[in-house]
Amino acid sequence: MTLAGLPADWTFYAVGGLATFLMGLGKGAFGGGLAILGIPLLALVMDPIQAAIVTALLVAFMDVFALASFPRTAWSKADLTWIMPGFLGGLLLGFLVFEYVDRRWVALGIALITLAFTLDYFMRRGAAVKVLPVSPLLANAAGAGAGFTTYIAHAGGPPMAMYLLRRGLTKTEYAATTVAIFTVGNVVKLPGYVYSGLGEPGVFVKALALAPVVPIGVLVGRRLHDALPRQQLFTLCYVLVGLAGTKLLFDASRALWWP
Repeated sequence: MTLAGLPADWTFYAVGGLATFLMGLGKGAFGGGLAILGIPLLALVMDPIQAAIVTALLVAFMDVFALASFPRTAWSKADLTWIMPGFLGGLLLGFLVFEYVDRRWVALGIALITLAFTLDYFMRRGAAVKVLPVSPLLANAAGAGAGFTTYIAHAGGPPMAMYLLRRGLTKTEYAATTVAIFTVGNVVKLPGYVYSGLGEPGVFVKALALAPVVPIGVLVGRRLHDALPRQQLFTLCYVLVGLAGTKLLFDASRALWWP
C-alpha cells in the first residue's frame, strides 16, 4: 500500500481497471450482465470476499450513470411488478449466506455459480428463443434467483436474462428494465456490503482507486448500445469469466481441503 493506503501493485490497477471497465461497459450497453466478471477477475488480485465487497461498491456507483442513460418510459413495468417481490427475497437470503456461512464455502459457491452460468451461456448460445407473455410465477422465480446470485456473486444478470430475453422486449426495453431492477437491488444490498467491509482493511480504498474507470466504461457502453454486437461481446466476456472462475474454484478448493 502507498500514500493514503492506495495499492502499489500495478497488477491491481491493470486487472481491477479491466474488470471495472467491462462491468461498466455491460451496464451502459445492456443494462448489466457483466457484473459477474467482477469477483472472479478481482479475486486474481485480492481476497475473494474483498472482491465481492469492492464489486458491490463499484456497481452501485455505476447505477448513478446508467439509470440516467435509459428513459423510464422504456421500463417493462408489467415485468417489474412481478419480478421485484422475489428479487428482494433473494437478496435477503443472499445476505444471510454471505454473512453466516464459512468464507471458504462462500468463495467455492461463487466459483461454482460463475462456472455454471458460463456453461449455461455457451449451451444456449445461438438457440432459438420462444417469446413468452408476462408470467407472475416465472418472474418471481427469476427475481428470487437473480436476487440471491447478485448478492453472493454479482451474477444476477444470467437468471434475469433467462426470463427477460424470452419476453420479446426490444434491446432498449431490456436494458432499461435490467438497470431499474439492479439499481434497486444494489441500493438494498449496499448497506450489507458496507457492514461486511468494515472488517476488511483497505477495501474502501481499493474501490475508490478503481472508481474513476466507472463513468468511462458506462459511457463507452452507452455509446455502443445501438451498434455493438451483443453476442460477440458476451462470448468474449464469458470466456474471461470461465477462466477466472476456474482459478477461483481451484483456490477455494485448495483452501478447504488442502490448507
